[in-house]
Amino acid sequence: MSQPNPIAPSPVFCAVDTPSMDAADHLARRLRDLVGGLKLGLEFFGANGPEGVRRIAEHGHPLFLDLKLHDIPNTVASAVRALVPLEFSYLTLHAAGGRAMLEAAVQAAREAAEEAHVTRPRLLGVTVLTSLDESDLHDLGQDPSATRQADRLAFLAQDAGLDGVVCSAHEIAHLRRRHGPDFLLVVPGIRPSWSTHDDQKRVTTPAEALGLGANLLVIGRPITRATDPAEAARQIAEELAGVES
Repeated sequence: MSQPNPIAPSPVFCAVDTPSMDAADHLARRLRDLVGGLKLGLEFFGANGPEGVRRIAEHGHPLFLDLKLHDIPNTVASAVRALVPLEFSYLTLHAAGGRAMLEAAVQAAREAAEEAHVTRPRLLGVTVLTSLDESDLHDLGQDPSATRQADRLAFLAQDAGLDGVVCSAHEIAHLRRRHGPDFLLVVPGIRPSWSTHDDQKRVTTPAEALGLGANLLVIGRPITRATDPAEAARQIAEELAGVES
């Protein structure tokens, strides 16, 4: 029972970044069968907690908890154990938390899934946030090359036993070549050609990202802020149809 959940048939996970339970519930209902799943971020979880996750799960979407856990190993392991019984498909941790933290999370996820008799979620290491560019990385004292920094953290995550990483579309080809075909690459900062970039600095279109070899695409505001979110999701699905076939 502790094997990870299968990858969703559609590569698109819609980012539900809202504190409103009603808004999230309405969006989940509207997007049924139009996306591969829903990503619930810190805004949603902070306002609604585990009970909110359970309520959204009632719609049948695979769920991606984007909580970006980052703390001492024992604290992260305890958080993972508390979360796993919610039965979601993906969970994020900051790869920069270090080897001991990542390994503790992997062990905690495995043990908690077995104890709760649920399927183990896939663990994803966050490499370089898509809101950061070279200037930001320099300010943080990190390698100003986002690709090199992402690669370094991806190796750490892979060696610690994580299932994949979250990266920018600009790193997909490099990371795929360096980390093999089975390492999951989850790509946020996705913006269809007809949408704005908002606060994302390193972005690409859904078709481009999928064509480069991404496994999952996280798309938020182009869907959630559209006049008709369901129609926006359909438009993205049509754009991706040629790439997937």
